[in-house]
Amino acid sequence: MSLTIENIMLIGSLLLFVSIIAGKTSYRFGVPTLVLFLAIGILAGSDGIGGIYFDNPSAAQFIGVVSLNFILFSGGLDTNWQSIKPVLWQGISLSTLGVLLTAVTMGTFVWAITDFTIYEGLLLGAIISSTDAAAVFSILRGKNLALRNNLRPTLELESGSNDPMAYVLTIAFLALVMNPDQSLLSIIPLFLKQMIIGGVAGLLFGMASKYVINRIKLGFEGLYPVLVISLMFITFSGTDALGGNGFLAVYLCAVYLGNQDLIHKKTILKMFDGLAWLMQIVLFLTLGLLVYPSEILPILGIGLLISLFQIFVARPISVFLSLTPFKMKMRRRFYISWVGLRGAVPIVFATYPLIAGIEKASMIFNIVFFISLSSVLIQGTTLSVIAKWLNVALPEDSKPKSPLDELLSETAKAIMVEIKMPENGVAVNKKIVELNFPKTALIAMINRDNKFITPNGATEILAEDTLVVLSDTQEGIGQVYECLQIEQP
Repeated sequence: MSLTIENIMLIGSLLLFVSIIAGKTSYRFGVPTLVLFLAIGILAGSDGIGGIYFDNPSAAQFIGVVSLNFILFSGGLDTNWQSIKPVLWQGISLSTLGVLLTAVTMGTFVWAITDFTIYEGLLLGAIISSTDAAAVFSILRGKNLALRNNLRPTLELESGSNDPMAYVLTIAFLALVMNPDQSLLSIIPLFLKQMIIGGVAGLLFGMASKYVINRIKLGFEGLYPVLVISLMFITFSGTDALGGNGFLAVYLCAVYLGNQDLIHKKTILKMFDGLAWLMQIVLFLTLGLLVYPSEILPILGIGLLISLFQIFVARPISVFLSLTPFKMKMRRRFYISWVGLRGAVPIVFATYPLIAGIEKASMIFNIVFFISLSSVLIQGTTLSVIAKWLNVALPEDSKPKSPLDELLSETAKAIMVEIKMPENGVAVNKKIVELNFPKTALIAMINRDNKFITPNGATEILAEDTLVVLSDTQEGIGQVYECLQIEQP
């Protein structure tokens, strides 16, 4: 069956529906949801029962890039700066030096056991060098794992920030495969340009995005997530046009925005949480359709050998070496090395050699697909067991809430106070979003001229307003008075 304009919506919606239903029940059997999405795509493809013919690496790459934007942006929005600050340098080391060490180790191994040239081996190593943000975010949050000693922020920071390094290495080694006369040192300027411009642009676009979101008056709450989507793509494409890494810029922009007060932030977070899931499903379904299982069978032996080397040798070596400067217990290092999940990102990066048309592109793609699938199956299904075995898991009732959980929490506020705004109050003529209001409290209503107003982030505080404030602690009420610079009675 070929995809046409007439049937693409029907087929797509049916695949989406089946994926959601299958994903709902998959964890009962310990199978990660992402594997189900891939399996459904494979079954629907040319070699499966669906017979859908899809052989378009360019379209798959486009879908992959768009999906990764949403996945990285959603992960960035849910990243608490206070949580990642203590592990910032560990995460940076893992996402740069760790990725490089993985690529070199894997590339050398592939070169030694196959007929690949050294550059072809390094290209394959670069493609599978990063942990997958979609896989890590999905499995850690889906399994609701509570981990000790900032392990979870470290893992999520690494997975969200290491794709740019893998992308740069993939592009660089692909260029060396196509032009083997070039020096290996020629990739250094490309790396520096991509990472420096990407990092700076991400923060600048984040600051500009905050200003636009809080200043523009759209009139409809539902338009704000749409505005943020447009800003996300402007960040990616604008950074790419400047020669920087768009993936890094999108992630940093989202981390910045996720730690700021934004108008309709709850609506934005809810929307992106749903869109991230949608993009994960679409991405894995698409990559499943692109794969021909009959072409993977001949490389099962070499694929399994490379996959096991990646899981048990290359990943641990890169983690232990990149974390050498930091004080960390061995069991934490072991667990970080085990959560080296490969997923959709390496498969998306494997489409670049296909589009470039290099000699071993098809073999590279099939090996990468097998490695990603085996990684999610072997490592993804055992995260909870290994966490308990290494004693890095926390009891469920002591699990800290993520920023998304806290913002969307419906916990009742037990304490209520009314605060009259003086004529010269610091909050007068300011929007609520500009007040840096405590997270433990909220303004439920405003009494203005004996009329009650339900406020939002864009509501301006006027003199003589009476704020009806709710909080779950007396300390939260004290923080409110401090924020408004009013003496507490």
